[in-house]
Amino acid sequence: MDFRRKGITWHTLFVLFLLFSAIFPLSFSAANQPHKAKNLATHRLSSSAVFKVQGNVYPLGHYTVTLNIGYPAKPYDLDIDSGSDITWVQCDAPCKGCTKPRDQLYKPNHNLVQCAEQLCSEVHLPTDHNCASPDDQCDYEVEYADNGSSLGVLVRDYINFQFTNGSVVRPKIAFGCGYDQKYSGSTSPPSTAGVIGLGNGRASILTQLHSLGLIRNVVGHCLSSRGGGFLFFGDCPVPTSGIFWTTMLHTSSDSGPAELLFNGKATKVKGLQLIFDSGSSYTYFNSLAYQAVVNLVSDDLKGKQLTRATDDPSLPICWKGPKYFKSLNDVKKYFKPLAFSFTKTKNVELHLPPEAYLIITKHGNVCLGILDGTEVGLENLNIIGDISLLDKMVIYDNEKQQIGWASSNCDRLPNAERDLEGDFPHPYAANLGIFGNGYPASFENIDDQ
Repeated sequence: MDFRRKGITWHTLFVLFLLFSAIFPLSFSAANQPHKAKNLATHRLSSSAVFKVQGNVYPLGHYTVTLNIGYPAKPYDLDIDSGSDITWVQCDAPCKGCTKPRDQLYKPNHNLVQCAEQLCSEVHLPTDHNCASPDDQCDYEVEYADNGSSLGVLVRDYINFQFTNGSVVRPKIAFGCGYDQKYSGSTSPPSTAGVIGLGNGRASILTQLHSLGLIRNVVGHCLSSRGGGFLFFGDCPVPTSGIFWTTMLHTSSDSGPAELLFNGKATKVKGLQLIFDSGSSYTYFNSLAYQAVVNLVSDDLKGKQLTRATDDPSLPICWKGPKYFKSLNDVKKYFKPLAFSFTKTKNVELHLPPEAYLIITKHGNVCLGILDGTEVGLENLNIIGDISLLDKMVIYDNEKQQIGWASSNCDRLPNAERDLEGDFPHPYAANLGIFGNGYPASFENIDDQ
C-alpha cells in the first residue's frame, strides 16, 4: 500500500485485549494499569538501556547500533547521530532511495501516528501544523547538514530495550518510516537501514523513554578506536568523577564558544561553536579554522621525514613517510596535540591527541581527519566527529543542560547482564512484566499523557 497517498487509521486493540487477558490474566490487574505502571517505572530510573555498537572511522566510516523492531522482531542497523532527533528506518511504502533489499525494509501494519496527535504537532515545530483530517497520517521530513534527507511517515511499534539492571522492556515507540531518502556528495549511499537520532526533541527515542519514566533524560556513547563500543540511554554508565562538563547551547549536541590550542598554546582561532556529532566520521571546521589547522600542522612538519602524498585519494591531505605506516603509533611522534578550551567554563578542555585527528590509510599513509566544512556546504558550522571522540565516553545530559566527556575503555559494556540482541518469545510478554524485575511496562502512548 502506498502510504504517501493514503493515510491509515489505528485498528482497535479490543480483540487483542481479550485474547491476552485470557492468556495472562494477572498482567491486566489494577496494579498494572497505565497510571500505576508510570509509578512503578520510576524504579527503573537508576538503570540505563544499553546497545552494542559496531563500526569504525576508517575504512567503514560509520558507527551503528541494531534495533530489534516489531513482532516478530526484525533487526535494523542504524547510524548513530547525536546531531538529530528523529529515528527512522527505510520503509516499504514503497521506497525511493532505499539501499536495502525489499525484504529487509520496514513494513507498516496499521500503526501510523495520526496527524491530530500532539506528537505530530511537535515534530513540525516551529512551523504551523494543519491536518486536513484528524486521522490523516503524520508526515515527517528531516534534513541533515550534508544536505541528505529522509521523508516519510511516523509509526509506532515495539522496540526491544535491554537494561543494565537485567530487566527487559519492549514499549511502543514512535519513529519514522522513510520512503524517500536523498543522499549528497560523491560517496556511495550508506549501507545501513536508517538513522537513530540521539537528540532531545519530542519525537526522539530518548524523550519517549524518559516520558515513560524508564530513564533519566541522558544519552551517551563510547566509541572505541579499535572498532565498536556502546550506546546508552539513561545515566547509569556515567562515572561519578573525572568528567569534563561544558554547557549546551541551542541544541543537545551544541556547545562553545571555544578556542583552538596547538601543542598547548593559544592560536588566533577563537569563538568557535562546536557540534558534537556522532553521525559524522570526521571533524569539520569552517574554512578559516580549517586553514589555520592545516598551516599549523604543515609548518610543524617542516624538516621532518614526511612529504605530501598527493596520490592518496582517501582524504584531502595525506603524508607519506620513509616507510609504509602500519598504525598511528608509527606517526604520533611527528604530530602535536590539538585542544579546544571552552572560554565560558573554567579549566575545561577537549584534548585531541594526534590519534584523534589522524588516520592510517590502506596505502600506508597518514591523513588529516579534519576537513573543510565550508567546502562541503556546512558554512560556518564546526563539527566534532567520531574521529575526535574515540575512547571517550560522551554524555549529553539534558537535565543539567550539559555535555560531558571522559577517557574510557569503550570496549567494555557497562554491566550488561544479558544478550543485548535477544528476542522475546511473545509479543506482549516484556510489556506485561514477565521478564526482568517484573515491573510492568505496559505504558500508554506518550502523546496522550
